[in-house]
Amino acid sequence: MRPSNRANNQLRDIFLTRHVTKHAEGSVLVEFGDTKVICTASIAYGVPPFLKDSGKGWVTAEYGMLPRSTHERMPREAARGKQTGRTQEIQRLIARSLRSAVNLEALGENTITIDCDVIQADGGTRTASITGG
Repeated sequence: MRPSNRANNQLRDIFLTRHVTKHAEGSVLVEFGDTKVICTASIAYGVPPFLKDSGKGWVTAEYGMLPRSTHERMPREAARGKQTGRTQEIQRLIARSLRSAVNLEALGENTITIDCDVIQADGGTRTASITGG
């Protein structure tokens, strides 16, 4: 039995709530059990220099955890002045996963940025972020 009293073979309850923010081109609240992640999608014209004149688009991601998303408060990475290697690698994982599922040629030379903000962490924040993207 797990600390949450969920059986070893019992999946977390999963809920997706769309359109949770007003300004982003797309947004979703992803809930995997007690894990909650808000993902927003923003579209920008243009691509990174290495894709210029290729006709292909780009998908990138940013990931962050709110200071009180865990049992103990942690400082924002922006307050420390730089992201940890862990955060950078999670962002790469999310972006690569999403790019593998998107037809980049169909995007034209546009960039989609997925922002994943963990508001409550109870396991599975990476998979919740990829699902929300």
